Amino acid sequence: MNQIDASDHYEVANTGETASLSTVILDVNPRAWSALSDVLPISKALSNVLIYLNANLAFSNTNQVAVIASHTNRAVWLYPTKPEPSNVPSTDGDVAMSDAPPKKSKVPSANKFTQFAQVEDAVLRSLKKLLDETTEADLDCTTTQLSGALTLALAHINKVNLSYTASLSSDTAKPMTTAAPGLSSHILVVSVSDSDPSQYISTMNAVFAAAHASIPIDVLSLSPATAKQTTATQSTDPNDPHKPASSSSFLQQASHITNGTFLEPPSPLGLLAYLTFGLAVADTRARAALVPPTHHTVDFRAACFCHGRVIDTGFVCSVCLSIFCSVPEGADCLTCGTHLALGHYGAKPAVVPRKKKKRKKQLLPNGSIREVSGTPVAGGTPMRLEARLAIRDAAKKV
Repeated sequence: MNQIDASDHYEVANTGETASLSTVILDVNPRAWSALSDVLPISKALSNVLIYLNANLAFSNTNQVAVIASHTNRAVWLYPTKPEPSNVPSTDGDVAMSDAPPKKSKVPSANKFTQFAQVEDAVLRSLKKLLDETTEADLDCTTTQLSGALTLALAHINKVNLSYTASLSSDTAKPMTTAAPGLSSHILVVSVSDSDPSQYISTMNAVFAAAHASIPIDVLSLSPATAKQTTATQSTDPNDPHKPASSSSFLQQASHITNGTFLEPPSPLGLLAYLTFGLAVADTRARAALVPPTHHTVDFRAACFCHGRVIDTGFVCSVCLSIFCSVPEGADCLTCGTHLALGHYGAKPAVVPRKKKKRKKQLLPNGSIREVSGTPVAGGTPMRLEARLAIRDAAKKV
């Protein structure tokens, strides 16, 4: 064959496509979205998130997505949802009959991709059910269960990765195909509210687990205060002691530790643009080829467990690593009850009296003794006024 067309032929191994899993954690705190309703309602934000998910699915047929809602007191799956229980036949073989008409299945639109429609329908139904179950007590809460949502995301990624690896190892139909890399995963957090300072330890544990598994955490922080205040009135100094403890400080550390991207746009109106252009996809090769936006000022301070303040220095329990801005009452940890060994902290320092200097004694010609303080005296003998006048008159005559 080479003698006919004079071209070299090489046997190229088909590496195949690398599957990716994009997990979105959506903060659904009702109070925070109520403050953002004039600028960005939750319905429009959810539409932009669905477009972002559809874009990830459109890259490859092997790509997968997942959506988790982080509520005030729980984390709930929006997609994939729990399968509905089927009619279980009785032990005698008879099937329970019902007079109600069978539920009609929704016919998918011909103008929409089937997988897109399934994801959209599941997310909307699950979110509507979650909002219907929200009580009045949930409306007063200003924090969200970020640590629980991160734990659910990491558990789902690990489960999908194990099943994906098992399917690759059992596939023997293509002997010439080289071993493809594992599942590429990443987590996107759309945050609009603060996180509970007591979740700092559990949140950091999830962040370190994600960093160990090479799972980047991308953060898009849409704070209501950022949307309403101007840049001139905001305090951008990360060392400001009066800056409140917010989820941004925790999420900044999360994105920095996991090599993710942290975005805090000045206005949430361009949410879709930030999702599609500012945040990279889950594919590691694509992330390496793109230049993500950088966040130079990362707030590495922690929040105290007693007042929720962002502090520079504090007291740390050696057992549960709880952080306090001041010594708790009775020097007992408020989390685990361990007595804090403070040593000599708070004790008054010992005051040592200053040693007085001994004055030197000088013997005068008349036999008396005079004490000298040792203070340096200006050199030279002071000249009397008569002597100076005489020197001046002599100079004039010359």
